[in-house]
Amino acid sequence: MPGAPDVVLAWRAPLPDEELGELIRSHGGDPVPGWWDRIRPFSLGWVTARSGTLLVGFVNVAWDGGDHAFLLDTKTRGDRQRTGIGALVVREAVARARSAGCEWLHVDFRPELRPFYLDACGFRPTDAGLVHLLPPR
Repeated sequence: MPGAPDVVLAWRAPLPDEELGELIRSHGGDPVPGWWDRIRPFSLGWVTARSGTLLVGFVNVAWDGGDHAFLLDTKTRGDRQRTGIGALVVREAVARARSAGCEWLHVDFRPELRPFYLDACGFRPTDAGLVHLLPPR
């Protein structure tokens, strides 16, 4: 994969909230301070991708404590997108969820990410339902 050979993956490696916030900002996101510190306790684990000491990719694996895991917040540094890093962190998350004994790994995504998740990462389409819990803006 172009651009990805120098990337080192880690499972459940230390990850300060500020560093994840910088990754989110690198592609135009607006991180909420303290978000990762609040979310982390609900995770089965997370995958980080580093190029040297620089965080270039991330994905979180939440779970129900049993058969179902949920892929959340896949991120690749803005200047490293479309280099294979996202697919690498997702593949590692799939392997880790499987080795933890999960039977299913779920992911939701925007329509434009369909080729990434279905083609590059091997997810298959399913029917699903969703209820929006917040009032309209």
